Amino acid sequence: MGKVLIKNGRVVTAVDDYVADVLLDDGKIEAIARTLDVDDAELHDASGLLLMPGGIDAHVHMETPMGGGIETCDTFETGTVSAAFGGTTTIIDFAQQFKGEGPKQALDRRLAAAEPQCCVDYAFHVILTDVSASALAELPDLVNTEGVSSFKLYMAYPDVLMVDDADIYRTMRKVGAHGGMVNLHAENGVVIQALIEEALAAGNVSPKYHQLTRPQLMEGEAAHRVIRIAELAEVPVYIVHLSAKESLEAVVEARDRGIHAFAETCPHYLFLDDTKYDQPGFESAKFVMTPPLRDLECQGALWRGLRFDDLQLVATDHCPFCFNEKAHGILKSKQPGKDDFSKIPNGAPGVEFRLPLLFDGGVKSGRINLNRFVQLTSTAPAKMFGLFPQKGTIAVGSDADIVLFDPEKRHVLSADTHHSNVDYSLFEGREVQGKVSKVFLRGQLIVDGDAWRGRAGMGRYYKRAASGRIM
Repeated sequence: MGKVLIKNGRVVTAVDDYVADVLLDDGKIEAIARTLDVDDAELHDASGLLLMPGGIDAHVHMETPMGGGIETCDTFETGTVSAAFGGTTTIIDFAQQFKGEGPKQALDRRLAAAEPQCCVDYAFHVILTDVSASALAELPDLVNTEGVSSFKLYMAYPDVLMVDDADIYRTMRKVGAHGGMVNLHAENGVVIQALIEEALAAGNVSPKYHQLTRPQLMEGEAAHRVIRIAELAEVPVYIVHLSAKESLEAVVEARDRGIHAFAETCPHYLFLDDTKYDQPGFESAKFVMTPPLRDLECQGALWRGLRFDDLQLVATDHCPFCFNEKAHGILKSKQPGKDDFSKIPNGAPGVEFRLPLLFDGGVKSGRINLNRFVQLTSTAPAKMFGLFPQKGTIAVGSDADIVLFDPEKRHVLSADTHHSNVDYSLFEGREVQGKVSKVFLRGQLIVDGDAWRGRAGMGRYYKRAASGRIM
């Protein structure tokens, strides 16, 4: 791999903001200086552009089986191409343990699927659904040998994914001493199931009832409960896709008491609200994700949480299903729930639009500054999940994952121009300011304007250090 010299870029990290030349060599950042001249380097002029570390999306679901033959519509290849065009150079996906198998077996299965396809770098959280003694016995080796330092547990979806409070506690105790952290989908699953059954018995089957049967109170209750369990276990805890002010209040209260409670939110909770469920017919199924969209009061609370670091980062929870079945078949679409909201596959797309949305709606609107923007999209995920300083910053010796970003370029977000397999966008027709111009993965140009220069299989699996210990 030859040398690459990027000249005149405005280098922005979580703490820095200056103009410099940056030399990339052998996949790493080799030098940063006011002026660099290298005769044998490939030149890129970044005048007028922001030069930032590649984005890290810590929550995505590529080609993920959901049961009953239903699967997300992005493969590892198409999903990571979409991520790259959105300025994301590292994803953390999930390896789900199925009933009766060990978590190491789940990881090996996902590694085999990802390795020949991924176009950006990747790592995995392991989802535990069968917290047996033998599964627990495998966890220290996953942390210490396989580099998996985060484990996801569900407090929702009884009889499918949900585990009980005792299993959450046992998992926390088992991984905590080794630098592992437990990530929680925090909703009171048994109460929500009762609400779903009530709605269906009353003949309420439209997509709107997905939102009405998953109240924010039940997210808040679960967040409070699991933080108390983590406090007892004396380990850090991380709430995924936090959407409700009640769950944020539980995180803030715990942090005020010195508890290592962390949380992420997602762009759809920051820019969309529950009025999307008022659309006629089946149209609002596009917005069926879990947790559902909340009201504007919750949205305001989330922005405040981002400003004051009560929320540590923004991930996408990219979990795409086509709206129409003809694109990739009914089992990769929302259509199985046409006559029953409880059967609509839960999840929505977003991996490509995280950076432009946050720049336009966060930085340009004055809600956050540029340094905080980089912190939320790159540095904090790297630190939270054991990838820093190899990832998440612009520094000599770090991986040469670079995004050149045009802060003035205006464009329209649309399914017609994105690179995901999904046939719709949550933000269809929204004009934003700020666009990815070029993307380098370990020094190699993979996105050049609208042109794709990468290839399937060039992404590398990264073993991670401790999670939730460096923030």
